Amino acid sequence: MSEITDFDALRRAMAENSERPEGPARNARAEELLAEAEKLGIPLAVVEALGHQLKVYNYSSEKDKMFVPFARLLRMWDERPEDFDEYEVHSLHWVFKWMSSGMLDQPHVPLASIEKWLGEMEHRYRLAGHSERAVRSAEFSVAAHVGDVTRAQRAYAAWLAADRDDMADCHACELHGQGWWQAEQGRDAEALLLWRPVLEGEFTCAHEPHTVLASSLVPLLRLGRTDEARANHLRGFRLVRPMESMRGAYADHVEFCALTGNEARGLELLAERPAYFTDTGHPRSRLDFLSVVALLMERLDEVGLGDREVPGPAGRKWTARELAAHARAEALALAARFDERNGTAYVSERARARMAQRPLVDRLPLGVRAAVRPVAAPAAPVAPVAVTAVEPDLPALLAEARRLSDTLQPNAVEAWAAVSRAAEGVELDVRDRAEIVDHEAMDRGPEGAELFERAAELYAEAGDPGEALAARTRAAYVRALTGRVDEALAAVAEPYDEILALYADDATEVRQTASVLMGRARILMRRVHEASEAAEDAGQVNGVTDEAGAADRPSGETVLVEAEAAVRELLALVGGYAGADVRIAAREAEGRAMLAELALQRGDLEGAVELFGRASAGFVAAGLPWFAVEYEARLAGLAHHLGDIAETERALRAALEHGGAHLEAVGRAQLHLQLAEVLGGRGLSVEASEHALEAAHWADEAGEGRTLGAWARHQLGGFLLRQGRWAEAAEVLESALPDLSAETHGDGAVVQTQWWLGDCLSELGEHREAAERRLQAAETARHWPEQHDHATLAHLAAESLGAAGLPAEADRAYARAGELWRSLGNVHGLVRSLRARAWLALRADDGADQARELMAAAVRECESVLGDGVDDEEARERLVAELGHTHRQFGDLLARSAAEDADDDSIRAALEEALAQVGEAVAVFASLGDDALHSRTGAELAAGWLEADLSRPARAAARARAVLAAYDGADEADETAQERRSEAEQMLQVVEEQGAG
Repeated sequence: MSEITDFDALRRAMAENSERPEGPARNARAEELLAEAEKLGIPLAVVEALGHQLKVYNYSSEKDKMFVPFARLLRMWDERPEDFDEYEVHSLHWVFKWMSSGMLDQPHVPLASIEKWLGEMEHRYRLAGHSERAVRSAEFSVAAHVGDVTRAQRAYAAWLAADRDDMADCHACELHGQGWWQAEQGRDAEALLLWRPVLEGEFTCAHEPHTVLASSLVPLLRLGRTDEARANHLRGFRLVRPMESMRGAYADHVEFCALTGNEARGLELLAERPAYFTDTGHPRSRLDFLSVVALLMERLDEVGLGDREVPGPAGRKWTARELAAHARAEALALAARFDERNGTAYVSERARARMAQRPLVDRLPLGVRAAVRPVAAPAAPVAPVAVTAVEPDLPALLAEARRLSDTLQPNAVEAWAAVSRAAEGVELDVRDRAEIVDHEAMDRGPEGAELFERAAELYAEAGDPGEALAARTRAAYVRALTGRVDEALAAVAEPYDEILALYADDATEVRQTASVLMGRARILMRRVHEASEAAEDAGQVNGVTDEAGAADRPSGETVLVEAEAAVRELLALVGGYAGADVRIAAREAEGRAMLAELALQRGDLEGAVELFGRASAGFVAAGLPWFAVEYEARLAGLAHHLGDIAETERALRAALEHGGAHLEAVGRAQLHLQLAEVLGGRGLSVEASEHALEAAHWADEAGEGRTLGAWARHQLGGFLLRQGRWAEAAEVLESALPDLSAETHGDGAVVQTQWWLGDCLSELGEHREAAERRLQAAETARHWPEQHDHATLAHLAAESLGAAGLPAEADRAYARAGELWRSLGNVHGLVRSLRARAWLALRADDGADQARELMAAAVRECESVLGDGVDDEEARERLVAELGHTHRQFGDLLARSAAEDADDDSIRAALEEALAQVGEAVAVFASLGDDALHSRTGAELAAGWLEADLSRPARAAARARAVLAAYDGADEADETAQERRSEAEQMLQVVEEQGAG
């Protein structure tokens, strides 16, 4: 660091240090600057350096260092008040409030000293003529901290009753404190009402809405307003993450995670801030932090994850159980120190209550990428304990399993597994054993063929030949699932013939017969799919050749015909029995779905839609809606292909509704994501974002967070962006980016995510970060054949670089964008890049000439294209308007440069030149008629002000009256018209004073 040689250099150095991130490094620099100030021999320099030191200490984890510099400042004030200027006098009294809260936060400061300090503050404020509002606010904080509710309520009322003056905290901070008290008293709704102006951005400051967003989380959860809580967590955590001084607010976000089933994210938050475990400069926020650490760790231990390794204080490894005990002990020890100081048990009671909270939501999806919710490892086996076992009620288990399988319930196989376990070592009749083996085979899937054969033998032994044939058919079908379709067809031939003979002799029931026919139809459908795949490999369409081969039908058509015959045979059998038996109804519905598949094979999309609809309706009517999910999903895909968006949406909603709790996580994620995309396409971004959020959550649950989940987050970020929810969108998009890849999702998705993120960051004022994202996206788009996106991104990156205060980098980016726009023949982009470069040049030393040349080049580009002729009338009008705006900006630029000239003649010449350009803009806009009315009148008024500056009041008045005439009878709802009229009237008043009225 260079040595400070004068007061101005000291002030610049302090201003630079104020812009550095909070923390020990900034504090250390403030200490160095105080030492430099003392060398200058200027009392005010020391006063300002002490004030700077106080500020950086206050906004850091070293708040306990504030007291020494403040004591010195106060002594200097008492000894030589003339050494303080007006600003420093105000600052000294302002910092009194920091001292009051700072003492309260340090348990070693006696309560009597704090009360004495309150009296001193009140006395000095009264002498300075300040309201007692800040004093009563400080008194309220003391009373609330020690648990003196009566005094707190009295001070609270006095605080609100006192007049606001320039010593009162800002509106945002006051509302935070008032809302905090309401929430403490159990009045969550009232708290949120008080916080609303801060949450909505009406009042802000250096630490707001940061703390209000954090404080609002638990009250919102308690009120069941989970969507708002989620949004405030995403918005708020983004604000507090880079600010070291906000450990208390950070703790609120960890607490939110612990109470919403987001324990994994809570661990990630702890890992980001290891110093928060041990920083001792602000004991009260450390108490808050340790309390929620204990809450989170005890929650993990409660769900069986006490042995999981977790982030904790540096120097050793921690398990959740160990950290829970450590954090609890540390928190209670700190609380006890406060209570000893205060003479109450209030702080300890609050800490214990915070650590004892129960989850308020089982799992609240956040949309951001986090580790899958922790799952406890299986417990290690333990030695058996000699107890009297309670024998399972096997008859009851059998009855329940049969009921579930007879009604095709989703958990029937599990029920039969329970029967199997209970039946170990028990002598069962052959029928019972047959059913147990049959359902065990179903649980094995493609590996269950041999068990099905064994079940068939047992059914035959039990005297049920029909069910034996059905089991043999099931054995054949699972062979088909392993690709042995011909073998399966051969195996099913005999059961098929025998079941028909039995049924003809009334020796078996419809159910068993339908089971065999269905099995055979399924095997034939497998052959259809194989033939279709083979045909596609051979270049055929839908497995069927053209009519030229009709004399010798290809195998694809043959299998279609055979499969359809088998399905229709099944439907003919069950058609009159569906209402009497759920299983038969299911066979009929599945048969309709098979016909739909065959229709698809023939290219009959409309027929497939109708048949899938009948299949789905059949399952729902039978009380089996979960079977309808697959077919509603198929319907959605077909409807979307046919352009029927309404039917697509209906089918997706139906699939989600029908699936209910039975849907697997990945299927639920896919359906939600498809519905989100459909709704987003209709412009329903709010509901679309809700479904994208659910999709991201279920994708994470399914272990698909890096693939399906990343795409869902990509979509969610875009939907939030459309709603103007910039901070939430940025959090989600930043979370999605690491998992998005060109290989899996396509480089278009990666570029779009970076583009959206750049837009969000730009809206949030994070311009350097926005530029970085836009440049990254531009680098990828640079390799695309079509270069419009590359040009647009380069242009946007230039905007961000300019807004970030990097003019040289911005100029290079605009120049690159201009080259791209020129290569694309996009004169609008080229002209705008030239204009932007002109304004950048004007900001540089000695850049006025370059600025004029760049703006003149923009005019020439427009005029050149217009001179060559533009065939499309709409395109010509757009280009004429661009020329008008360029003349207008040229005039504004010249007028701005004139203000920097010291010579009167140069100023007048520049203003005349500016007026000429603005006059050109008026003429160009006038040529476009009423479509450019607002642009023309804006230029007219600009010309009028220039006329006034050139001491031509009559001409200025004439232009003002022309604007008023243009808006004679204008709609009062037209805000631009009313603004123009108001400015014209203002201009007339000004020129009347110049004698032109």
